[in-house]
Amino acid sequence: MRYNNIIISALGLLPFLTAGCTDLEETTYDIIPQDKFYQSKENVLEAFVHPFGHGYWMCRGGMYWFAELSADQYMTVQREEHWYNGGEYFRFHYHTWTIDDYGVNSSWEDAYRGVIQCNSNIADFSRLDPAKLGFTAQELNDFIAQTRVQRAWMYMVLFDLYHNIPVVTDYPSTDLPEQSDPKDTFAFIERELKESMSLLALKSGSDGNGVKQGQWTQGGCAALLARLYMNASWWIDEDMSAEAEKYCQDIIDGKYGYYEIDQRWDAPFDWDNDKCNEIIFGYPSSFGAAHWLYDTEMFWQVAPFQATRYFKFTDWGNCNPKYALQPGLDLEGNEYGFDLGKPVRKFMNYPDDVRLKKYKNIGEGSREGLFLYGYLPYENDNGETEYVKSDNGAYTLYIRDQVGIFRDTPPDNPSPSPSNGTTTPESGMAYGDQNSGWCLIKYPIYPSDDPHKIESDYAMIRLAEIYYYLAEIKFNQGKAGEAARLLNHVRRRYYPEGSPSLYPEDGSQLTRQEIIDEWGREFIGEGMRRQTLCRFGVFNTGIWWDKEPDADDHTKWLPLSRSVLGANPKLRQNPGYPGI
Repeated sequence: MRYNNIIISALGLLPFLTAGCTDLEETTYDIIPQDKFYQSKENVLEAFVHPFGHGYWMCRGGMYWFAELSADQYMTVQREEHWYNGGEYFRFHYHTWTIDDYGVNSSWEDAYRGVIQCNSNIADFSRLDPAKLGFTAQELNDFIAQTRVQRAWMYMVLFDLYHNIPVVTDYPSTDLPEQSDPKDTFAFIERELKESMSLLALKSGSDGNGVKQGQWTQGGCAALLARLYMNASWWIDEDMSAEAEKYCQDIIDGKYGYYEIDQRWDAPFDWDNDKCNEIIFGYPSSFGAAHWLYDTEMFWQVAPFQATRYFKFTDWGNCNPKYALQPGLDLEGNEYGFDLGKPVRKFMNYPDDVRLKKYKNIGEGSREGLFLYGYLPYENDNGETEYVKSDNGAYTLYIRDQVGIFRDTPPDNPSPSPSNGTTTPESGMAYGDQNSGWCLIKYPIYPSDDPHKIESDYAMIRLAEIYYYLAEIKFNQGKAGEAARLLNHVRRRYYPEGSPSLYPEDGSQLTRQEIIDEWGREFIGEGMRRQTLCRFGVFNTGIWWDKEPDADDHTKWLPLSRSVLGANPKLRQNPGYPGI
């Protein structure tokens, strides 16, 4: 069946489907009865993919903001006149978000909008006669099971961010819902995943997900269960690592299909990653259809304004440097003394890491390096070498692992030049320029004339996550040697043969902090950092750049927004936050 083509087509329509999503008031102009709407196989497939397209949309906004900007690796620093945005991104960084912040409200509304789409499909599909529409009963049951898993994932996102949430499965739902006890919410997600598992397909073959990219299989469902159990320690204060260990080992052993760690470090993020066996679940993307990972709120906003000249990708105009990596050096060029954060320094602890090369397109749909830093040269129309400048052309960029008003400060000077007009020696969220912070280019930005440009699928679950969960479990069991071997199974692709950067297999180099650091290196910019810090108990107590410990741990979860509380008087505000 042509599932993948229809998924890509539906995702391509997503900007139009979601353009008015901030308005929850609905005007009904006509009603199409369920038995009249589903007149063909295509009608069913179009309905089926809708919540998947919305799920991809969810990844690009609040889910990504709070997963990364509230943690110790990413930042949205004020760059002179850019990116202050009323202080909202400062509040993300300092954990001082309010009930009126856009991201607090939109993350809730976006996820529940997807839940409602899932509820509608499950209710409708359960009443269809598959034979009349050209399906087998097994195929329709697979659609229902996949939609239940998609809904469980959406509830997991809500549970992770807000904790005290309503669980609604009826469609239509007429009563205002009350919040579920967190343990009941956890049990609901667990039950949905377990009950759906046997109805899902196994991954077939050894050439990636292929046309099944973007569809839930048994492997994806098992990976969500592993994620659920790993985070039970802080979601519901229960140790369920034994359950997580079982699912992780089963996935690695091939119980749910063939997966393997790719030997090319960038293969899970490259244009042909639908063929990569490391991806367990990914949202399909295409230059001519949906490509949210490259759009405004994700990886299009990780590079300087004029970096498009360096990439030679000019289809969309300039970039806009919203995101960068938090600095490891102060304004005297000294490394900060705190343990968390400093992502660039953590990579530099292993200097032969191939990812430390400067990002560069090297032709024929390939690249090298993970970061942008230093000068960014390009060839102008006259064949002369120039360098990327600030958006207004005021100064040539030299991107640093520092935050300050550097402007045209020479590269060998670690402190901003006095001529820049800055009167403060501080390095903080309010004192950045366009040189401030290395840039992470996780997904390649190939030239405009490259046929593989903007073709990478969004890798939402990778096999590396499963290996790292299992390593964390083994370390906590006192089996540091086993943990080291599991981590090295992934890490060896980053270093030359015989590299001293691989962990000694007796586990002697592993510490709790090193595992936190290694989680950061492997999954930098993938929306997992907040979860990792919470699981290790340092999200509220830790210190990183321009961030002191929180007064308490209530900011582990977001508040319910003013508009959400106003719309449903049955909802209670999360502890530590004001009501309305």
